[in-house]
Amino acid sequence: MHFDESFFVAVGFVLFVLLLGYLGVHNTIAGALDGRAKQISDELAEARRLREEAESVLASYRTKAAEAEAEAQAIVAAAREEAEALARESADRMSEFVVRRTKQAEAKIAMAEAQAMNDVRAAAADAAVKAAEIVLRDQTRGDAASELVTRGIADLRTSFAH
Repeated sequence: MHFDESFFVAVGFVLFVLLLGYLGVHNTIAGALDGRAKQISDELAEARRLREEAESVLASYRTKAAEAEAEAQAIVAAAREEAEALARESADRMSEFVVRRTKQAEAKIAMAEAQAMNDVRAAAADAAVKAAEIVLRDQTRGDAASELVTRGIADLRTSFAH
């Protein structure tokens, strides 16, 4: 048999592999690979757990968003109803105010008419008294006539004043 460099390289390689086997390098490599596989498996399990948690949080937020939307719609509807009620109440108050002011204005007009009638009656009474005074002075003479006219004028004034 011929021992050349290929033979020695092959023998060296076999001895190297046996030395690695003797030192337990294959166990170290297998342990490292098993550890790496376990780490990858744990990371995958963690990723699955995080995904499920994210999906549940997303579902929770979607539920809360739907509830918030429904609540917002309820608030808007309640506000709309309240605004309509306030508008109706304001319209009712306004119409009551107009009616009340109209009645007050009518009462003031009636009072002004009554006052005007009283003023006209008083002016007519004063004119009648003056006319009567002039007529009586022209027709009656003396002290008795003067006293009669004065007393009559005073009586007329008190009777028309009441």
